[in-house]
Amino acid sequence: MRLLMILLLLLCIFRSGICSTADQFKVDGKVLELDESNFDSAISSFDYILVDFYAPWCGHCKRLSPQLDEAAPVLAGLKEPIVIAKVNADKYTRLARKHDVDAYPTLKLFMHGVSMEYFGPRKAELLVQYLKKFVAPDVSVLSSDSAISDFVEAAGSFFPIYIGFGLNETVTSNLAVKYKKRAWFSVAKDFSDDAMVLYDFDKVPALVALHPSYKQQSIFYGPFEDEFLGDFIKQNLLPLVVPLNHETLKLLKDEERKIVLTITADENEDQSQNLIKVLKAAASANRDLVFGYVGVQQWEDFADKFGVDKKTKLPKMIVWNGDEEYFSVIGIESLDKEDQGSQISRFLEGYREGRTERKTVKGPSFMGFINSLIGIRTVYIVVFIVAVIMLIQSIGKDDEPLGVGRRDEVDHAESSEAESSQYGPEKKED
Repeated sequence: MRLLMILLLLLCIFRSGICSTADQFKVDGKVLELDESNFDSAISSFDYILVDFYAPWCGHCKRLSPQLDEAAPVLAGLKEPIVIAKVNADKYTRLARKHDVDAYPTLKLFMHGVSMEYFGPRKAELLVQYLKKFVAPDVSVLSSDSAISDFVEAAGSFFPIYIGFGLNETVTSNLAVKYKKRAWFSVAKDFSDDAMVLYDFDKVPALVALHPSYKQQSIFYGPFEDEFLGDFIKQNLLPLVVPLNHETLKLLKDEERKIVLTITADENEDQSQNLIKVLKAAASANRDLVFGYVGVQQWEDFADKFGVDKKTKLPKMIVWNGDEEYFSVIGIESLDKEDQGSQISRFLEGYREGRTERKTVKGPSFMGFINSLIGIRTVYIVVFIVAVIMLIQSIGKDDEPLGVGRRDEVDHAESSEAESSQYGPEKKED
């Protein structure tokens, strides 16, 4: 009898603990406020939770906050809800360090307890559209032209879209699971000839890969064994020609292929746009390589790493290994304006035949761009903190210490000889 009473008491305690946890965390469309006492409980309570690590003084954080408030009820209303939460990382520094927060705001998406950093858009409507990808079915089954159109529209332009025409969903299911975080997958069961014209395929089965933001698409007619299908899907996770910037470099982090990099004066000029069209044709025929471009006008520091200066003849072509080394092809380092297609062909031929010169990027390792655990933002943070320390030392005055991250604005007090005398080392004021 006594043992039975103990068991009943334990059961009541256990059930009350569950109830209290349920009461503490509800999917009610509001942004949760987390701290060190309830963070782990929240992560384990929800399958999908987006956490904003912020600092109260951070201007970017202040602008992001209303966007998260607007997105929260929409995401909470999904069939598989996504909860939004926030952590004052400036206050709970231990929690911030545990999750490698090195700048504000930092967004992390926890899926079944496993985190990934969020690099998507931050406007409410676009944020919702982006996050829907992670709770969507692995493979969506589409039964009409209108369903296909609705699917493509809902998918947006952030991820590549794969549509299998005349394919069973089981053909792509394994790869859809593997690349769920990076692409949309679907199969179209019923479709018209108009759909074939729209998506530019002339027989089935066919797998169409779309890149809406780059207005590019590719067609795969098989064979549909895992090896060949996997190669097509992996190669088309990136557009044919990638504009290189801080965001797209993150996409190249796990890329094993070499990068054929073309450096132009200004990627928005008509000559550069025409060159990009030629590069697309070359990329389509050389899928074992990644093709990318960057304009000196758009990212001068990046171009400088490859020895580009005011005297360099542009466009310049190299083959980059994604880290510290790159190769120039002897005799074809730059492109003339005429017949650039033939010049690119000779460049690729020279590279494959080994007529190259190995070089090293200027300055620190390029691991800092795509492979380092310390993001480029951290570099700015370190520089900022050093500058502030030097400023403090120069004016001989104590300031409130800065937390991890970077302030948007710093008020600099004016100093004078009279102030220095009044507030000397012996007369500090709080």
